Amino acid sequence: MSESRIHQWIRRGVLRANRVNDRYHLHRSDLLEQTSSGAVDVRAEIFADLDFAAEPPVMLGEALRAGGIFPALEGGNKSAVLREIVKVLALPPDSDRESLLQLLMAREAMGSTAIGGGIAIPHVRRPLLLGDGRPSLSLCLLRHPVDFAAPDGLPVHAIFVIIAPTSRAHLRLLSKLSVALHDSTLRAALTPDSPPQSILREFERIDSASSASLRDPDGE
Repeated sequence: MSESRIHQWIRRGVLRANRVNDRYHLHRSDLLEQTSSGAVDVRAEIFADLDFAAEPPVMLGEALRAGGIFPALEGGNKSAVLREIVKVLALPPDSDRESLLQLLMAREAMGSTAIGGGIAIPHVRRPLLLGDGRPSLSLCLLRHPVDFAAPDGLPVHAIFVIIAPTSRAHLRLLSKLSVALHDSTLRAALTPDSPPQSILREFERIDSASSASLRDPDGE
């Protein structure tokens, strides 16, 4: 990727960057968000295992079982939908759900978290760090699609929420999800009418393919 292209993205505000000693430092979470949306023409797969080779692989199916699939959520606008999502999330008992809602709302005020194709991933620039266990992934499917000011203009019907114990765990799960969402079969399954078990099987299919690739990176 040429430096001029990267500078163009920074000037346009597509990518955040801190300038230190005349060098730009980019935020990996922004890169993952923008490669998911298509705003940046870089393949999300390049982030799949970066810096994580010595750690146990992240399994989307396992994270989704922990976080849950919530079909047919109500809400006529963005704020109402986020409020419903906060109500159903599996959170530690002492979690402040109202503060969590305000955090999600503040993230949306910074700019839409819709990535296109009817999908949104709130809060990716500010991870939700709760608990001390494995990260979880919740999928909320809306009964009626809602306008999230998506880059492609389509209303959102599927919203993913990541909850992790550390920023690194959040980034690992976001990386895996960003890659998975490029799978057209998986995206087609993310509808309110799809049985949760069918959706879960699609994520487990992605996990199996990823594990096979790690075992045999040359495809032999």
